Amino acid sequence: MFEQFCQVEAFFHVRKQHGMKPGLGRIHKLLDLLNHPEKKMNAIHAAGTNGKGSTIHYLNHALMANGYTVGVFNSPSLEGLTGHILLDDARIPEKIFIHYLNKIYPFVLQLDKEQNHPTEFEIITVIAFLYFADHTDIVLVETGMGGREDTTNCFNPILSIITNVSWDHMDFLGKNIESIAYHKAGIIKENKPIIAGEMTGKATSVIAAEAKRKGAPLYLAGESFQYKITGVKGHNQTFQWHMDSDISMEAGLQAAGIHQVRNASLAIMALVLLNDKGFDLHRDNCLNGLKATRIPGRFEQIYDRPAIILDGAHNPAGVQAFTETLETSFGHAEKHLIFAAFKDKDLKRMLEKLEPYFSSVTLTTFNHPRAAGIEQLQNFSKSRHAKFQSDWRQTLRQINFERKDAFYFITGSLHFIAMVKNYVSDVWSCDN
Repeated sequence: MFEQFCQVEAFFHVRKQHGMKPGLGRIHKLLDLLNHPEKKMNAIHAAGTNGKGSTIHYLNHALMANGYTVGVFNSPSLEGLTGHILLDDARIPEKIFIHYLNKIYPFVLQLDKEQNHPTEFEIITVIAFLYFADHTDIVLVETGMGGREDTTNCFNPILSIITNVSWDHMDFLGKNIESIAYHKAGIIKENKPIIAGEMTGKATSVIAAEAKRKGAPLYLAGESFQYKITGVKGHNQTFQWHMDSDISMEAGLQAAGIHQVRNASLAIMALVLLNDKGFDLHRDNCLNGLKATRIPGRFEQIYDRPAIILDGAHNPAGVQAFTETLETSFGHAEKHLIFAAFKDKDLKRMLEKLEPYFSSVTLTTFNHPRAAGIEQLQNFSKSRHAKFQSDWRQTLRQINFERKDAFYFITGSLHFIAMVKNYVSDVWSCDN
């Protein structure tokens, strides 16, 4: 059994050897052995190529502003193991994490003996559900990858959200949009509402067909509800939201980019449905919660003068949203790029979209089995200004602190920006 968190971290490090495995059999077995904590949660399930984490953050703060105790399960985590599991925006305490892991551990050993090894992510998911079953009014669950065969697709939600469907994880989800949409649509449940964001006609058709088969009411962005941006000032923007039943409101965000308005619009639709289901939600509280939301890892500034900004643009669609925001909010600024990504991403398309916006480009790598190496990045870079640095920490140390008005953007992988954020807060900020 575990007593110290360092033992927990060592356990999960070893657990990585079991990798990612498709199928829900192992997690259903664990949940059954633990008396089904997933059935004791009121939960919303969110999937999508991009934006699901942001949508969940907006929902989280709107619900908290109405006095609800809210659990959030997110992936990947920017703050270690405990960062996957939040209660009212606070990470699960290490002692409580240890408590629930000890509760699960005998059953993990049982499945190990049966050569049916639970993965790292499956165990973390079960810990989250045990914690949330004991402590929450409502839970917001983000899929890890896809939906249909994702570990989190093991409970019956109040409603589901699919933010969008685009190219990502093609090795797992398929080589065309219809296949990727099929996996996302797997979170739709019988007779439970599904909210879907803006996406291609092919993806919409797949989701609409799944919703029809399941008898799930479909609320489609642009049809069931609409938004219109009414003001943009720096990182702040306002928009008008309305739906066919004449519900209308003016909302404000502390987040740049039209994609964040899209995400917040999905959150508002979810809040309207929750209100219809008996949740006591007051409009002003919801709007105040939305406006107060700051999203980690999405145009997150971690240093001033020069500005150092993190963004988790980790696929072509995410990069497209990132560059659109660059144009509208940082058009004439001096901009520098530091980029590292996973090797199984569409690096060619990502770099083609990114590199033209920056006066300097530094491509680097990080310690992860999926990280793209320098040689691979060299094959895809077309920038005449590109520099290649195998040590990303050295890249940070080479930032020019004399250029007070410059902007340094660090992107490409959520895992990478998590490493950068921890390094800056723990070590690097103390040296400058």
